[in-house]
Amino acid sequence: MSFTALIVDDEPHIRRVAELALRAIGCTVIAATNGEQAWEEIQANCPDILVSDVQMPKIDGIELVRLIRSTPEFAGLPIILLTAKGFELRQSDSELMQTCEIICKPFSPAALSRRVHEILSAQVAAMATA
Repeated sequence: MSFTALIVDDEPHIRRVAELALRAIGCTVIAATNGEQAWEEIQANCPDILVSDVQMPKIDGIELVRLIRSTPEFAGLPIILLTAKGFELRQSDSELMQTCEIICKPFSPAALSRRVHEILSAQVAAMATA
C-alpha cells in the first residue's frame, strides 16, 4: 500500500532530510515551505500523514493543527510536529498537541521514518479490523 506524506518546514535542508527518510520507506512525499501552503496541499491532496515544523511563517504549525483538527474531513490526520529544543508550548497549545507526536530537532531521520512507518501501519491494521 502506498502512502503520501506532507512535509512542511521553512528550512530546505530539514525538508530534504525528512523527504529522503520517508521516501526510503516507500512514501510519496509532498513538500511545503509554510503552513499556508501546507493547508492548501492538505485540502487538495489529503495526505496520509503530516510532518510539520512548529515555528514557520504565514501559518505556524500550531495554527495548522488547529485548522486540521477543526475540519471534520481532516480531523483524524496523523501529525508529527518537529520543534526546536527549548521551544515551549503554552498550556492551551500543549492540550491541542496531545493529538500529535512531537519530535525535537535535530532529529534522527531513521527514527522519523520508523515512527511514520509505525503510525501508518497502525492505521492499516485499524482499517482491516473495522
